[in-house]
Amino acid sequence: MTDVRFYESAEDSLLEFAVILSKSQGQFVFCKHRERDTWEVPGGHREPGELILDTAKRELYEETGALEFDIKPICIYSVTSPDRFGGRESFGMLYYAEIKRFETALHNEIEKIKITSELPKRWTYPAIQPILMEEAKKRGYI
Repeated sequence: MTDVRFYESAEDSLLEFAVILSKSQGQFVFCKHRERDTWEVPGGHREPGELILDTAKRELYEETGALEFDIKPICIYSVTSPDRFGGRESFGMLYYAEIKRFETALHNEIEKIKITSELPKRWTYPAIQPILMEEAKKRGYI
């Protein structure tokens, strides 16, 4: 079973991921990886020496082509799952971004993005991403 928790603070060194719940012109922005047939929220792993905010900005650009955006931290989250990271609790920072302008072409592992008012029926991480969306909604971000 996957357990998702939320925190107001944590040691910066614990933050391994940034996930960015995104909208553009009032609609959600989701991306589809080239090797999957599911949809996901932009995000990814923190690089060594990278600030977690820089991780969020880099991942948002790489996965959506976002060139101009406002980004805000929502909260810290953690995921504990027996089949991920040896069952240990892993931490990330959850962000919200309002994307104002996109690049015309994607350059990385993302095949396409979708801008929609609907949530995906097929999530890449169904035990995690909908819970992150719900928490952002509770906190007034979406």
